[in-house]
Amino acid sequence: MDIIFWEQIPQFLVTGISIGCIYGMVAIGFNIIYNATGIINFAQGEFVMLGGMVMVSLTAAGIPLMLGFILAISIVACIGGLFERIAIYPMKDAGVLTLIIITIGGSIVLKGIAMFIWGKESHTLPHFSGEQPLSFLGAKLLPQHLWILGIMLTTVLLLTLFFRYTIVGKAMRACSANRTAAKLVGIDVRKMVFLSFVLSAAIGAIAGVIITPIAFIDYDRGFLLALKGFSAAVLGGLGNSAGAVLAGFIIGIMESMGAGLISSAYKDAIALIVLLVILFVRPYGILGNKEAMKHQAF
Repeated sequence: MDIIFWEQIPQFLVTGISIGCIYGMVAIGFNIIYNATGIINFAQGEFVMLGGMVMVSLTAAGIPLMLGFILAISIVACIGGLFERIAIYPMKDAGVLTLIIITIGGSIVLKGIAMFIWGKESHTLPHFSGEQPLSFLGAKLLPQHLWILGIMLTTVLLLTLFFRYTIVGKAMRACSANRTAAKLVGIDVRKMVFLSFVLSAAIGAIAGVIITPIAFIDYDRGFLLALKGFSAAVLGGLGNSAGAVLAGFIIGIMESMGAGLISSAYKDAIALIVLLVILFVRPYGILGNKEAMKHQAF
């Protein structure tokens, strides 16, 4: 057993890091909306699913990879903005619990629309740069794994620069820190909420596009992605996007190890177990703060 374990652990790590990138990006999407509104957007997983599905359709239509990638992100970002205008904005004076329930309803609606358009079949995409595996420390590394890691790191870097050095990003951070004070200095909080949904949907779409070549996507995939992304958000400290990235890697590696060493039947339960343990032991997360559970983005 020990020999098998040590031989397979590099492969488990590679797989876990790749899927952890996706969970981290989903968690970042949760955090962006949480920081702007104080609510948990349970439709976030559907944005990931839609990113993959839209890219499938664009690829089938003969759209080149790079153009299709940009179009898929843009289309899902527009869907995110439309969702905010239709479902969230009219209920701007509602309580947090009501808004969370609305996002659950939105998730169901988006899932139903996706089933109507793409059917119940699973879909996939060609790998971005071939399927010839590379050998790395005893593991078989697909080029798509490198694309996933590279795009995730690039996304995190661009988001960091956006939040720290742009006027809009600083305005969104101000809303996260103190919405009342942000209003007093002239920031349009409702506009920042709208932009948070657009940005969150775009990030979800990126995650959906890059994961689809190595994992089948279907209309029902969003729920599990949302659950695991939310687990990463809670584990990292809700509202803390740096913690979300770290937690995504932790959950991804734990899931890969559990599937390989115990049973793949328990793979999807690991994120739920982690979530329950964290809620009991350290509800403010590994990088969270006991006194202030709400943090600025990045």
